[in-house]
Amino acid sequence: MVNSLTSCPKNCLDLFLSFTLLSLQGFGGVMAVVQRELVERKRWLTREEFIEDWAIAQTLPGPNVVNLSVIVGNRYFGASGALAAFAGMLIAPLLLILGIAILYAPFADQPQVGGALKGMGAVAAGLILATGIRLMGALRNNPLGMKLCLLLTAACFIAVALLRLPLIYPLFSIGLLGSLLAYARLKS
Repeated sequence: MVNSLTSCPKNCLDLFLSFTLLSLQGFGGVMAVVQRELVERKRWLTREEFIEDWAIAQTLPGPNVVNLSVIVGNRYFGASGALAAFAGMLIAPLLLILGIAILYAPFADQPQVGGALKGMGAVAAGLILATGIRLMGALRNNPLGMKLCLLLTAACFIAVALLRLPLIYPLFSIGLLGSLLAYARLKS
C-alpha cells in the first residue's frame, strides 16, 4: 500500500535509474544513502515505511539493500518494477567491480591498499551508525515502544558483537521474540 504523503517513481525506467545511481554512491553498503534518497529526497517512502521494509529486507536471504529495492519496485510497479529496481542495484556495480578486480590484482599485496580498505570499512560502519541514530525517532511509533526496541537492540548487539554468536541465532530468537511481542501489542 502506498502512503498518500509520499510521491511515486514515474515508471520502471525511473526506478532503474534511481537504484543505479544509489548503487554507485556507496562502498561497503548503501543503506545510509538509500534511506536519505528514498525517504528524505525522493519521498517514495515515509520513515516508518522505510523501517518496516528494511526490517523485512534484513530477514530475507541476500544483500539487504537489494532486497529493499525489490520490495520498493514491487510496491509501485509489481514484478516489472521489482525487476527494474533489482537490475538497477546490480548491473552498474557488477561492471564496476569487475573492472576494479582487474586493476586491483597487481597491487593486492601492497600494505597501502590494505590500509585503504580498512579505512573504507570504518567509514561504512560510521554511515550505518549515523543512519541508525537518525531513524531512532521513528521507533516512537513502533508498537513495542522506544525502550523495548532499544532493549532488543542491545540484546542483539551483545549476542553478536560480544558473545560472537552466529547472526542466525539472535535473528531467530530475538527477532521472533520482537515479532511476537509486536503482534500481541497490535492485537490488543
